[in-house]
Amino acid sequence: MKIEVLGVGCAKCTKLEENVKQAVKETGVNAEVAHIKDLNEIMNRGVLMTPALVIDGKVVSAGKVLDVGKIKELIQKHKG
Repeated sequence: MKIEVLGVGCAKCTKLEENVKQAVKETGVNAEVAHIKDLNEIMNRGVLMTPALVIDGKVVSAGKVLDVGKIKELIQKHKG
C-alpha cells in the first residue's frame, strides 16, 4: 500500500502526515508513506485544496486534517 500526503509543508499538512504515520503504526499495515510537496505534482493530481490524502493513487480526502481513527478506517477500506 502506498499512502501519500499532498501539501506544500504547512502545519496542517505536517499534522496529517503525523496522523497517517500513527494510523499505519496502529493498524500494522505494510505501507509506504510519502509527503508530496511539489505544487505542480499536487495540481497534476487534480487536488485544489491541501492537505490531501492519497491511498494507492486515489485521492480519498482533500482540504482537511483527518484524525488517526478516520485514517485507520480509510486504510482498512482500501486494504482490499
